[in-house]
Amino acid sequence: MAKILIIDDEGIVRDMLRDILEPEGYVILEAENGKKGLEIYDPNTIDLVITDIMMPEKDGFETISELNKIKPGIKIIALTGYGLHNLPIAFDLGAALVYEKPIKPKDLKLAVANLLNK
Repeated sequence: MAKILIIDDEGIVRDMLRDILEPEGYVILEAENGKKGLEIYDPNTIDLVITDIMMPEKDGFETISELNKIKPGIKIIALTGYGLHNLPIAFDLGAALVYEKPIKPKDLKLAVANLLNK
């Protein structure tokens, strides 16, 4: 069973993502910012990270960069509610996929399945 770490400062967004992915059989871990996400992240057990870009304490850009230092090539989906201009930066830092919020449930399921080769 694949483990997914969701990092977002909005509880309602974490809840929505969890509610979409748990019924698909994924184990979900959650963090409210990049700092907490990096504390939770275990490269040996977490298969995918979904992170917001704009967050307090440690934003998504820093989080993506640090995750890639820990595990180069890690599978990351970046989400932003602040416009598409942030998305190329997330790609450059190592995100595999980037989406503007809100992401459609079918798009999220497909993206996760494709990244995890399911």
